[in-house]
Amino acid sequence: MTERSLEYHDTILTTPELVVLEMVAADKEDAASQLATKLFEAGRISDLDGFLAQVNSREHQMATGLPGGVGLPHARSDYVTQTSIAVGVTKYGHSLDFGAVDGPATLILLIATPSQSFSEHLEVLATLARSLFKENFRESLRRAHDTEVIAELINSTLVFFDH
Repeated sequence: MTERSLEYHDTILTTPELVVLEMVAADKEDAASQLATKLFEAGRISDLDGFLAQVNSREHQMATGLPGGVGLPHARSDYVTQTSIAVGVTKYGHSLDFGAVDGPATLILLIATPSQSFSEHLEVLATLARSLFKENFRESLRRAHDTEVIAELINSTLVFFDH
């Protein structure tokens, strides 16, 4: 494990409390709001509205939809107290447009990193995206129906990212 990758391995990136199952949202902004609220309630962001404004601004710059039905909204922000990932799995039959060419998302992962953690932000984003490109990983998250299993899947993916 490299020295720089250690900096966030002592931080648990997601917990069962940061996972929303059976998510129903009006649109991608509503989904981001629901997930950011979880981060705020957990003390991982200090200003809910300020953080959401940054997430939505980032979303307007470039779509964050990935192939395979994944939305990956994200922001580096002064309002983030620790790097975190909140996860939403939509209710069966419900999906949200995150701008992916192959269609809407049923799996939404909101990544929040402190504004000074530029390399960490890119590493988390890249590692998560690599995992999410694998159909078996996406399906494991969708089928879990258990917040603890989902949190564990996400955390274990990011612990071993530098191998």
